[in-house]
Amino acid sequence: MMESLITSLPVSFQWLVISVLNNLYLFLPLWLPFVFLFILWHVWIYYIKMKFVVNQEYTLIEIKLPNEIKKTPLAMELFLVALNQTIGEATFIHKYIKGSERPTFSLELVSLEGEVKFFIWTRKFWKNLVEAQIYAQYPDIEVTEVIDYTKLVKYSPENLSMWGCEYKLKKEDFYPIKTYIDYRLETEGVKEEEKTDPLSPILEFLGSVGKGQQVWMQILVKAHKAERHKSLKWKDRFKKVEFSGKEDWRDQGQGEVKKLVEKVLVDEGDPTKGYRIMTKGELNVVSALERSISKLSFDCNIKAIYLAEKDKFDAINIMGLLGAFKQFNSLDLNQFGIKSATSFDYPWQDYKGMRANRLKRLLFNSFKRRSFSTEYRPFVLNTEELATIYHFPGGVIQTPTFSRLVSKKAEAPSNLPI
Repeated sequence: MMESLITSLPVSFQWLVISVLNNLYLFLPLWLPFVFLFILWHVWIYYIKMKFVVNQEYTLIEIKLPNEIKKTPLAMELFLVALNQTIGEATFIHKYIKGSERPTFSLELVSLEGEVKFFIWTRKFWKNLVEAQIYAQYPDIEVTEVIDYTKLVKYSPENLSMWGCEYKLKKEDFYPIKTYIDYRLETEGVKEEEKTDPLSPILEFLGSVGKGQQVWMQILVKAHKAERHKSLKWKDRFKKVEFSGKEDWRDQGQGEVKKLVEKVLVDEGDPTKGYRIMTKGELNVVSALERSISKLSFDCNIKAIYLAEKDKFDAINIMGLLGAFKQFNSLDLNQFGIKSATSFDYPWQDYKGMRANRLKRLLFNSFKRRSFSTEYRPFVLNTEELATIYHFPGGVIQTPTFSRLVSKKAEAPSNLPI
């Protein structure tokens, strides 16, 4: 086979190929060990990380909301700051011997046959911190440890129909989405009827799901750490960068601000020729970028699943998931898009649905494990952006199936006779 392949090449190349093969064989004892070491290293890293993940204990916390929440999404942003934990990968021993990773949290919005619920999934080690920080910002809520709802569902194509997707950002990570500050929700004291909460469309959609149907939305987050930006083309990764250290989304954001400011130079970047006045749109973009890169950030992976009994599957709910995050889109800044979905546009792309079934099982299993997608890099959202797409709404949201606490819990007075 190899001989026929070589003889099919032009004569001028045959000697070159034979020479290369002979040299590879000659120096086999020198390069082969390095290949084995490279493979074994990656197998080792995968093994210790999987061992670390499996050995952890996890818990699911349900958050039950009172009738009135007067806090703005800024309270959720302060809560998220507490979740920005970078410990676990501090030393070589932690990363490459123990396989430990910085903690992952899952912020979840779920509709169980139309009943809308808020959940937070975490390692048991972090449970007390999560509860304490939630109560610090929302003292009137109720936090309860519950059974994982995903374990109550066993997916099988024979019994359940499923559609799922993952979301992405259409522009570079340093471009922010439309946040609660753009919706003017940062000011306390505004009447509920005067507020426009961008979370309302999502909660209304979740509340509209009927019997025999469920919608799961999952926002996986872990503290962002500086690293070479994986969206760069491979050839660009070898180029020198202007800043020291590892390339990061924040550094790229600063570079983008610099480019936008340089555009106002009158004569192709020559400051001696003067400047023109920035337009209002340009000023807004620069201001938004500077505010975005000034805040703590998370690596994020957002997934959504629609499950239904065979005879109750309603395709209109797919449209609900496709447009779930449209209210956070900004044409001048960033937008959410679909990164992957469990369906194909043309029938010849998926013979007898085999590829779609495989994608559904992979997405369903990764959702239950709360694991980041292995096929796509996570994108970066700062605390302000996360607090916009996941926060506890006030009374402006009146979804009928969105259950709230009827009364508040309180401790008994200390002077009661015993």
